[in-house]
Amino acid sequence: MLVELNNVKKEYSLGKAKVQALRGITLNINRGDFITIAGPSGSGKTTLLNLVGCLDTPTEGTVFFDGVDISTLDLTQRAYLRNEKIGFIFQSFNLIPVLNVYENVELPVRVGRRKASGRELKDWIMHLIEAVGLADRIKHKPEELSGGQRQRVAVARALVNKPHLVLADEPTGNLDSETAVKILDIMRKLNQEAKTTFLFSTHDQEIIQRCDSVVRIKDGHLV
Repeated sequence: MLVELNNVKKEYSLGKAKVQALRGITLNINRGDFITIAGPSGSGKTTLLNLVGCLDTPTEGTVFFDGVDISTLDLTQRAYLRNEKIGFIFQSFNLIPVLNVYENVELPVRVGRRKASGRELKDWIMHLIEAVGLADRIKHKPEELSGGQRQRVAVARALVNKPHLVLADEPTGNLDSETAVKILDIMRKLNQEAKTTFLFSTHDQEIIQRCDSVVRIKDGHLV
């Protein structure tokens, strides 16, 4: 088991009001899973993804990542865990505008503490860029790329540190259907070849149909 959530609740303050984003979630994610969290907007999908990705901590309950209770980690330890074991693919890409394709993919390695040798690192980055079909765009900056190409950069960046888990929040939300299918094919291939665990948050039926299992959430509850 890679991730274990036990009776997780998450509450936010909205002025004087309290918002119950998650209302007692128990969920196990195994190594090598290709799984999606499906539900309408406001159902708690992104909150759940943030907890699994160690970007947030629960109000109640426990989240274990690779056997470690994340509530026992300080901010620095959680930052290293995210950098070394989790890859993130955001709907809005979140690429660095002043960096080209190669530099954006390389960034998680440069800011982390696990340093690969120069040749080893370059070969691995080039392999990822070729795998997502951007070898001819390696020197291009984000503004010179289409939405689909930017998402491919994000996929390669998410994998550069060889994470145990990749979290993808609405990864096809800004893409046309043809490009979305190509991106999903790339992620499925990497899941099968590298046994990387993928967890999606989406209401896209194309992703839902392609996943091995679906976790449905509504109003903070699994249904």
